[in-house]
Amino acid sequence: MELIKLLGILIVIVGFAFKLDPILIVLCASIVIAFVGGMGVNGLLDTLGKSFVANRSMAIFILIMLATGTLERNGLKEAAAKLIGKVKGATAGAVIGAYGVMRGIFAAFNVSFGGVAGFVKPIIMPMATGVIKASGKVLNEQYEDEIKGMASGMENIAWFFCQVLFVGGPGALLVQSTLNSLGYKVELIDLSKVEIPVGVFAVIVAIIYYFLKDKKLVKKYYYDNSPNKK
Repeated sequence: MELIKLLGILIVIVGFAFKLDPILIVLCASIVIAFVGGMGVNGLLDTLGKSFVANRSMAIFILIMLATGTLERNGLKEAAAKLIGKVKGATAGAVIGAYGVMRGIFAAFNVSFGGVAGFVKPIIMPMATGVIKASGKVLNEQYEDEIKGMASGMENIAWFFCQVLFVGGPGALLVQSTLNSLGYKVELIDLSKVEIPVGVFAVIVAIIYYFLKDKKLVKKYYYDNSPNKK
């Protein structure tokens, strides 16, 4: 009888072996495990509720993804590209740099926009590529790939170096507990003050680097008459 409790694992293995929908597989496995394990409907719902509360950040991420996907389907990309097209002299590097400043400020308050999938892809990328389209040029595929890398890189740099500025964030608490175990008692506000110049310097360096790189890429793909130009 104990082996029947492993039925959920079998469902997962078979489901992935036949390349079925992952969410459906996990849901079916969860329901089966709940019933063969004697949890019942009430036990299953209670467990799901506790897991939802214990992992609120993941739940919020899912909600952001659903909201972003709905907006994207209803013209979010087109609206973002149209907006940046009205700004004279804008470049993809400038758009990414401006996003880096905004991302760093909000990261300091531990505010997330959904990361690369939730914000960079549906909003920042259309704005960055919209600059080229607004100038009447055809978007080069290789240049677009480079922009994707730069936008994602800016997201990671600004979030990584600026989220530790938030007093009481998990990173700051980890550093504080580690230092306390070594005999160094520090306040969270002091840790935040130390990290401010590091975060600012990291974002500024990233902005300069991506701005210069974008100018080089534009010259390469749109103004360079070499044989490699497409």
